[in-house]
Amino acid sequence: MITRHGREGFYYVYVIENDQDQSWYIGFTSNFKNRIAEHNAGKSPYTSRKKGKWKIIYAECYLSKRDALGREEFLKSGSGRRFLKNQLKNYLGNVPL
Repeated sequence: MITRHGREGFYYVYVIENDQDQSWYIGFTSNFKNRIAEHNAGKSPYTSRKKGKWKIIYAECYLSKRDALGREEFLKSGSGRRFLKNQLKNYLGNVPL
């Protein structure tokens, strides 16, 4: 698919969770499937230091790389983390903000 900006594809902002310690990693990619595989293969510096597997718990899709990068930055902020906890409250079992 070619967008109105002449680019192909989508950009993804995602949150993955470690199945052992429930820590989160927030990231950005243009190749969602390969990026998750890289996390689980230990090819990402932060996630490779953790034991266990990573699973997707949240994702958003964008046509603009700049929009996706801006959203990633927001989700990594305090307000963004509060947004995610509220958005995922059923998954998290109503964790207090």
